[in-house]
Amino acid sequence: MREHCIGLMSGTSLDGVDGVLMAFEADRAQPLVAAHAPMPPELRAAFLALNQSGPDELHRGQVAAHQLVHLYAGVVHDLLTRSGLSRRDVRAIGAHGQTVRHAPPGPQQTTPYTLQLNQPALLAELTGIAVVADFRSRDLAAGGQGAPLVPAFHREVFGRAGTSVAVANIGGVANLTALPADGRVLGLDTGPGNALMDEWCQRHTGQWYDDAGRWADSGQVHRGLLKSLLDEPYFQARGRKSTGRDLFNTAWLEQHLAQHPPLPAADVQATLLELTAHSLVMGMEGLDWGPTPPETLLVCGGGARNTVLMQRLAQHLPGLRVSRTDAVGWPVDQVEAAAFAWLAHRCLQGLPGNEPQVTGAAGPRVLGAVYPA
Repeated sequence: MREHCIGLMSGTSLDGVDGVLMAFEADRAQPLVAAHAPMPPELRAAFLALNQSGPDELHRGQVAAHQLVHLYAGVVHDLLTRSGLSRRDVRAIGAHGQTVRHAPPGPQQTTPYTLQLNQPALLAELTGIAVVADFRSRDLAAGGQGAPLVPAFHREVFGRAGTSVAVANIGGVANLTALPADGRVLGLDTGPGNALMDEWCQRHTGQWYDDAGRWADSGQVHRGLLKSLLDEPYFQARGRKSTGRDLFNTAWLEQHLAQHPPLPAADVQATLLELTAHSLVMGMEGLDWGPTPPETLLVCGGGARNTVLMQRLAQHLPGLRVSRTDAVGWPVDQVEAAAFAWLAHRCLQGLPGNEPQVTGAAGPRVLGAVYPA
């Protein structure tokens, strides 16, 4: 029986909301239409501020969540209009919310938690469609990291029997999925994706992002700064791990910049791009691929549109074919939102959505809380 679900994602990059209307039939997941709404500058600033402690956080957080959900509802309306479907044709919306804190279990985190700002009851009220939200907390309760959650979906759409495939999702934070030929699913957050590059670009050029990486390409990688950044213990840690702006933020960057003489802004951008590429490669090399190494690295997320970053990945991984997920039928800006439509569909079927090998949870768990229409 064919069912439709919508996935909504506003990621660490804070550039906007991506929405995908998906069709599910038997074992097939198919994207039908997509929509995007840019993040208003004042809302983006509010979420950035909420990544750090500050006055009146509870009030400011709820106001920001309220505004975000109205943005979500607008994207849902666009998807229904473009598809010609009505709200009665859609079984559920998977709405991840906006992550503002992520403190997974670790040596320094004896009370793990994760916080995604959202108002799923309001979204159900505004759209007339059931909403599935709060995907991370059940995995976290079972001892997992709560992230990354997309590897399970990557297996569904990118896995190939007898072939090892790697998938890199480069949003604000970069995460990596390994699909070895033996059927295992591995993955981790490798570190910064676009977030630091975007913020540095906005500060020094006034542009929201470095289009195709051209500004970074005009600079030179500063090897001393790169080494300093890569000395961060997160990069050396093995095993299951996830991260976010809690660690990789502008204050973290400024601490490292203070250890070096003033550098040209373009050189810092070039170094940040190299950091993203290098940490992804470190993640690739740190995973157990078994006897069949990967031949392909598929890249999705906003980083896939950074031509210079893609070139650097190809140079670092000369034995692999590095390409965008567009090449296998999945537009780069639709994959993560589609994953949350898939997770919502799994939740309503009573099926697990996590990969314990990735997150470290005690076992498979059904992810999400349901808010009926």
